[in-house]
This record gives sequence, structure tokens and C-alpha cells, in this order.
Amino acid sequence: MARVGVKGWAAIGLGAALVLGMGIAANASNHGSRQISARETSETVVASPTPTPTPVVEVRTETQDEPIPFAAQSANDANHDVGWSGVTTVGQNGVKTKTFHVTYTDGVETSREFVSEAVTTAPVDQVTSIGTRQPPPPPPAAAPQAPAGGGCDPNYSGACVPIASDVDCAGGSGNGPAYVQGPVTVIGTDIYDLDRDGDGVACE
Repeated sequence: MARVGVKGWAAIGLGAALVLGMGIAANASNHGSRQISARETSETVVASPTPTPTPVVEVRTETQDEPIPFAAQSANDANHDVGWSGVTTVGQNGVKTKTFHVTYTDGVETSREFVSEAVTTAPVDQVTSIGTRQPPPPPPAAAPQAPAGGGCDPNYSGACVPIASDVDCAGGSGNGPAYVQGPVTVIGTDIYDLDRDGDGVACE
């Protein structure tokens, strides 16, 4: 058996140490590779988050009708007498149409923008006519005729005052039986009491 010197044993020990160190390094390298591979595998199986749905937005043009109240006015009417009035034109409401841009998000109204308005039906004013014509005066009552053969009373002039049991002014409250249409001037005795105010003129 060959004998190995001190230097030989030292060389052998150094070689063994190198081989052992290389094995440890290789083992550490393989272990690190396995850790990285495991991490990559874990990231691959994580589920992605659920995507947020995109809202559905729609803009529509809409109209809205509103009533326009009619006005009332009056007008003079010379074809009817004073004191008469009546509706000659019946009032009717008009219509005003407004236009909007309306935004809907997922079917729910979220905003409304006024665009314009227009009168689609004009209102009709109500007219009440008021009569202004003055009615003609009533025709004068016919003067009563003196009874046949009676003649006229000489106490009066200006109109024939018949000679009778009693004479009243025509159109007054007296009950006759005879009447006279005035005015009548009392020139004598007012036997029929026609001049109630005593100014000398009867049946004014």
C-alpha cells in the first residue's frame, strides 16, 4: 500500500470540500426553482373579477300639452236695448305644447331638458255683449173724447177737459170715468183736482 504524505491528504480534503459545496449550491438552486414554479402556478389559478355592466343611456324627445285659459271681455251692442246682456261668443281654452329632451338610464328617467314651446291651438275669448240702444218712448195715450153732447169744461184750456162726473189725467192712477191728456192750464176753478201741485198746469 502506497503511503500518502501530509500534502496529499490536504489535497484530497480540499477536493472533497469543493465537491460538497457544489452539491449544496446545486440543491439550493433546484429548491429555488421549485418555489418560483409554485408561485407562478398559484397566480395562474386566481379568478378574474366580474366586469361591471355598461349602463344603457337613451335620449328621447317628448312633448307635453298644457291648457291656455281663455280670457273674458265685454262689448257694447247697439242692436239691443239698455239693460240687456248675453254671451255672444263662448270661450274655449287653447293648447300650448312644450318639447323636452329626456335622458333615460337603464329605463329610468335621469334628466329632463326644456327645448321649446309653441301654441298649437289658440284660445278663444269669451265675449259678453251689453245692450246700448235706448228704447223709444211709449206712444202717447189718445186723449179721451168728451162724452157726446157734453162739450169741454170752461175752467181749463190747452186741452178739452170733458164735462163729466169725474175727470182724471190720462196715464195716472185715477179711475175716471173721463180722462184728459195734458198738459192742461187751469184758468178757472180746478173742479176735478187735476192740478195737484197748484202751479196752474194740470196733467203735466
